[in-house]
Amino acid sequence: MSEHVASVSWKRETPGFDYDSYSRDHIVRFESGIEVPASAAPAFLGNPERVDPESAFVAALASCHMLTFLALCSRRRIPVESYADRAVGHLEKNEQGKSAVTRVELHPSIVFGGERAPSPEELRALHERAHAECFIANSVLTRVTVA
Repeated sequence: MSEHVASVSWKRETPGFDYDSYSRDHIVRFESGIEVPASAAPAFLGNPERVDPESAFVAALASCHMLTFLALCSRRRIPVESYADRAVGHLEKNEQGKSAVTRVELHPSIVFGGERAPSPEELRALHERAHAECFIANSVLTRVTVA
């Protein structure tokens, strides 16, 4: 159907290569030419002023869910004025005892326009369908819930 390419690049900028001293800073480049300064999470000696892979993963899930939700609403002629989400990913031990983002909680706040706002049941069904159709959610094992 389509390909999506991202490249990462890192270069050592310290004399040694000790675990506690090498920089985790790197660049993620996308096909569009956008470059994102990235690093490890601060808990893993990364730079807190850069995006870490775990946060990028959570953002990808939240973004995909939102875009799918908006598409579903548009097709149903349910106007959306705004959509904001504070997604929270949990890095925990999985069933194999490995560190993994085991769950992501989405906390969307949506403002609907016009006279066609969904009922609470319709809203729940829209989120369930958005999750079921989200490309990123369909690509991972992480449990994603909408709070």
